Amino acid sequence: VQLAESGGDLVQPGGSLRLSCATFGFTFRDSAMTWARQAPGEGGLDWVATIDPDGTILYTDSVKGRFAISRDNAKATVYLQMNSLKPEDTAIYFCAKGDIRNWRRDPPGQGTQVTVSA
Repeated sequence: VQLAESGGDLVQPGGSLRLSCATFGFTFRDSAMTWARQAPGEGGLDWVATIDPDGTILYTDSVKGRFAISRDNAKATVYLQMNSLKPEDTAIYFCAKGDIRNWRRDPPGQGTQVTVSA
């Protein structure tokens, strides 16, 4: 399993970013995919969103209505559209293979830094 996140940047509060995660080494279309994040000073990863192979989507409460996870099976890529960004969204964002129950099983990608600041 190989995962490569991109798209992180410095953005002002209220701004938008689109993260991408290119995947290799497994059957993407049959796999649930998850985005998680690690806030500054935090040791662990917090679950953000999951998209199942059938398109079922789940979000953590703090991002509902602002973030949108999607997938392109032809490109084996999962996306995270982030709107109305807040300073508390500042984190390293990781993608992981798996659903809400098992996304920690395999190592995530290297992550991409999102900083929300004026």
